Amino acid sequence: MSTQTPDQNFPDFFEGAPAVTVRDPLAQFLGAARDGVMEYRYADAVRLAGHSCPTVAGTWLMTLCGLRALYGDALPVRGEIEVYMADARDAGTTGVMATVVQLVTGAAPETGFHGIAGRFGRNDLLHFDQPMQGTIGLRRKDTGAAVQVELDASVVPWPDEMRMLLPKAASGKADAAELQRFGELWQERVRKMLIDHADDANLVQVSDWAIN
Repeated sequence: MSTQTPDQNFPDFFEGAPAVTVRDPLAQFLGAARDGVMEYRYADAVRLAGHSCPTVAGTWLMTLCGLRALYGDALPVRGEIEVYMADARDAGTTGVMATVVQLVTGAAPETGFHGIAGRFGRNDLLHFDQPMQGTIGLRRKDTGAAVQVELDASVVPWPDEMRMLLPKAASGKADAAELQRFGELWQERVRKMLIDHADDANLVQVSDWAIN
């Protein structure tokens, strides 16, 4: 039997990425977590998405920054947050982004959990193709307060070396050493986003949102 923990398979910097603690009334009701309190870490998003990339990392940061703006020092209430995506569900990386946001907020589309006796429903809390300026919108169901969040990934650009390696790696023409280097450079950009720029207001921009 292996003595390694699952997280030992991940890059070391994952442990230093910002985490978020939420309270989930459904988890409390069903006895799944004491007081419904659960912590989510970047590694959880990677497991769910199946990969780590600037989109996953950027969405992770957008979600956490948006929740911080809505709840301050209080615990976000999972399942009581509506999520709005600017693009259609089948556009570009929208599906990946929605998956990451859903992990933390519990917000699901029509396919989500319908609740118990009218409580704890998660369905119809995730909306696509919404008219908004940001990329993601978050709204508290209890107060109606909302924010929209954008990511400017150009704050952490790809290095020139990656621009040369990417075509070879994508086309299957890179050798083993080049593929290893490609992976290192790929995750280095993710590291910079999650560690060096985690609190950079130029990378993640949050603004109040008045939903009509």
